[in-house]
Amino acid sequence: MGVSLDGKLVVAISSRALFDFEAENEIFERARDDRAYMQLQLDRVDVPAKPGVAFSLVRKLLAFNETDSQRVEVVILSRNDPVSGMRVFRSAQHYGLAIERGTFTRGQPPWRYLRPLHANLFLSAHLSDVRAALSAGVPAAQVYPHSARASEAHPHEVRIAFDGDAVLFSDEAERVYQTEGLSAFQQHEKNKAAQPLPGGPFKPLLAALHRLQQAGTPDMRIRTALVTARSAPAHERAIRTLMDWHIEVDEAMFLGGLAKGEFLREFEPDFFFDDQTRHIESAAQHVPAGHVASGVSNPPATEPGAQPFPPAV
Repeated sequence: MGVSLDGKLVVAISSRALFDFEAENEIFERARDDRAYMQLQLDRVDVPAKPGVAFSLVRKLLAFNETDSQRVEVVILSRNDPVSGMRVFRSAQHYGLAIERGTFTRGQPPWRYLRPLHANLFLSAHLSDVRAALSAGVPAAQVYPHSARASEAHPHEVRIAFDGDAVLFSDEAERVYQTEGLSAFQQHEKNKAAQPLPGGPFKPLLAALHRLQQAGTPDMRIRTALVTARSAPAHERAIRTLMDWHIEVDEAMFLGGLAKGEFLREFEPDFFFDDQTRHIESAAQHVPAGHVASGVSNPPATEPGAQPFPPAV
């Protein structure tokens, strides 16, 4: 029987999202010549890179794997070159991260390789790659490399926080808010409280995490939070939508427009996803954060040729 990723939660991640390559990236940005960058990475091939913004999330998800049950697969999907890829794999090995697969494209957009991976999540520092992945139907976020690192207070718990509209849910309600204002938005959601919202780009990831949690392991669990600018009475439609999907979240914060950063600081997630940069900038002061470039608050994907394809089951 051939090797297959079927049934696994598959996370595709760029080198800069997993490891701190910001100093090396500055050299590339200054010279605009990848050969100097490649030589630097080769010179440092035996020097483990420092953990990056999504390191904690990856390490904890991989901890769901047991000898007789491999539930999570993490794959490097990077614009790095193959030479630099050697340092990426060596750094993963140094930290005990069981990462065996990777694709290195030397500057070319790597999102197309999400198709054969059937990825449940793509994390990258390149906004254009994230937009293309979202356009192709893959939950994706642009990591903020200078985000605060995750707390170490919950070693046996993967904590993930999600915004609601345009992330877990569609941007249907957000469009009402932006075109007609808060009062119209509140009335719209009150009138449709019993009507589930359509799914947003991260619904498949939440569903996959729910299945992973149900599969269970004695040593690891998942704790999720909905962190939204909604407030009562618009809260009810969000809760009822999750109930209709048969998906539970552990916490829900209806903040009514308050800055999310300090609330996220208290929740201590390994990662937070939001579609609005102002919320990400607030969050990134306290926790690892990523921008979901979808919905009415973001311009449409501009990467040519992106075609939707089904996420992994």
